[in-house]
Amino acid sequence: MRNLTFLLLLVFVPLSLAADFLHWDQLIIFVTSALAIVPLSIGLSTATEKIAVFTGPSVGGLVNALFGNATELIIALVALRAGLVDIVEASITGSILSALLLLLGLAMFSGGLRYKEQEFQPILARVNGSSMTLAVLAIALPTLVTYTSNMVDATAIHNISIATAAILILIYGLTLLFSLKTHSYLYDVGIAESIEIEKEKSATELWLWIGILLISTLAVGFESDLFVGVVESATNGLGLTPLFTGVILLPLVSDFAGYITVIRLATKNKMDLTVATATGDSLLIALFVAPVLVFVGQVMGQAIDLNFNPFEVFALAIAVAVSNLVSFGGRSNWLDGILLLATYLVLAIAFYYHPV
Repeated sequence: MRNLTFLLLLVFVPLSLAADFLHWDQLIIFVTSALAIVPLSIGLSTATEKIAVFTGPSVGGLVNALFGNATELIIALVALRAGLVDIVEASITGSILSALLLLLGLAMFSGGLRYKEQEFQPILARVNGSSMTLAVLAIALPTLVTYTSNMVDATAIHNISIATAAILILIYGLTLLFSLKTHSYLYDVGIAESIEIEKEKSATELWLWIGILLISTLAVGFESDLFVGVVESATNGLGLTPLFTGVILLPLVSDFAGYITVIRLATKNKMDLTVATATGDSLLIALFVAPVLVFVGQVMGQAIDLNFNPFEVFALAIAVAVSNLVSFGGRSNWLDGILLLATYLVLAIAFYYHPV
């Protein structure tokens, strides 16, 4: 499924370049560049997985941790450089919602259609769920300070965001230490199930996948530049707010490879790896990508902080609560998937009609 999607959508890469070179309508550039990002993100994701297999559990886990959400980070960095701060902040919320509700929901629904009930280690859900709860609480603090104070100094909010970002990155480092070193046995099942090739692979093939990773990263960066260059005008023409664009539209484009991955794993009844992938994606966004964007924004001179729209914080709280309730038991079925997907759909509708 992944290979077929990759080949079919790869045609949009030259098509998007032609659309930009020939100065076609901005909506056409927007659509073709968005579709071009999809196969490139699949290539980037596949290369990351292959390199992780070659390098073993420790280094492989670190590679997955750093490149697992590279497409989202690249698009966010390009948008931040273009000054689209509102869309970037919204995309942080959207990526977390997508991982907790859409990714996990698709996995449980598709797996549940094939198996009456699926099991996974509840410890994985509990550890990642606890970390995610802490992350959302930390991200919500600047917003809570803003809306519980009569007068708020913008500098103080920015300083809170900087301090919170530093703590979140530290927590992410400690979660890597926990999962890759001190308690790696809890995560061995995910690594073991993903290794389906012989260990005698040549170094040449490893370098091939490293090359594909680098080329895919550069290509995603180039297509992201095309996409971001027209995203404001195109979405305005479609009547979409920056909030909806960042929360819903960008994650749908940037994490398409993740949707294919979790469906493929769930239908093979590899739910330990599926749950680890979905919850791990949300942690990566909350504990690493969001703080990095705060610090990079500081360097770029773009004032991005963690002072989100109150409705975004509320939506994150709902997503964490629902995903924790569904996954903490260590069992899933198709109805659990429907409940997660329905929650995402209801939130998407609310964001579409939200005026800000």
